[in-house]
Amino acid sequence: MRVQKSSVTPPAGAATSDGGEAATDMSWRLPLVRWRRILLWALGSLWLLDAALQYQPYMFTGAFPREVIRPTAEGNPGWVHSPVEWSATLMAHHIVVLNAVFATVQLLIALGLFWHRTVKPALSASIVWALLVWWLGEGLGGILTGPVSPLVGLPGAVVLYAVIAALLWPPTHPAVHSRRPPISVATSSPLRAAATGVWLLLWLGFAVEALLPADRAPGAVHDLLAGLSDGEPHWIADIDAWAARSAIGHDTGISIILAACCVLIALRVLAPPALARAGVALAILLSMGIWVVAQDFGGIATGQGTDPNSGLVLAVLALCFWPIHLTARDIRPATSE
Repeated sequence: MRVQKSSVTPPAGAATSDGGEAATDMSWRLPLVRWRRILLWALGSLWLLDAALQYQPYMFTGAFPREVIRPTAEGNPGWVHSPVEWSATLMAHHIVVLNAVFATVQLLIALGLFWHRTVKPALSASIVWALLVWWLGEGLGGILTGPVSPLVGLPGAVVLYAVIAALLWPPTHPAVHSRRPPISVATSSPLRAAATGVWLLLWLGFAVEALLPADRAPGAVHDLLAGLSDGEPHWIADIDAWAARSAIGHDTGISIILAACCVLIALRVLAPPALARAGVALAILLSMGIWVVAQDFGGIATGQGTDPNSGLVLAVLALCFWPIHLTARDIRPATSE
């Protein structure tokens, strides 16, 4: 004789499985719950790395606002230029206190993402803080100043933190997605309707930028790679020298190949499920290749890097779109045996 199991709603304030969601409402999504938790740890690790970089001695000197913050205002419209100048001036007068605050905020965000009870506040703080830093500290990543090669960090690493945080927000209506496998953390989030648009905008934007005359001109890629090695340890400088030599005479070809890869990655959203993972895998490989060869790991070995740059963060963002195939057991209602 089969006995129907009763579904028990947890009492108010009871521990939940992912950022406040009741386990009874999420039983069909256990693979997504585990994957979202891993990605939350990944985002937390990025913020932890940022905090560690912000605690570097260089960041407590006047050189930080003068050489890192203020130059990002150049070429921007007034509504970006003036706030960046204001923030650089404020930091120059109170650099020790303000930098300690900046680093501590990032540390607290990281710790909040590591503990399930504080996930939602930490995600909210990630979005707000990332957007403030992107505007007041990075001049919107230079997207309004002219051509910016995807190789150097378009659109800015910190704004991608905000995008990842939004995609990792715990869903509130899980049953909507159970009929459309495979799904991903991004497409099961509250922003599922916009997730595809974000992916297309990002990667098609990279393709367009890579094909702009300034980015595919003779010598453009070579000069970019040749100018990376200042302050880097020898083994990274050797990578830069090899990459710069390899780019001689192939600048246009490299830009075309980069653009083609970005288009293929963008169009993965239109591909059948069997090819979806291949598109995400290509995005991860390309992002990591850019991070190592064209971004020198974000310059974190120089003592002056403030974040790991966009390559590593793009790889984490791509993992938010990794397709997950649910089995019948995964979508079985919590009330059935």
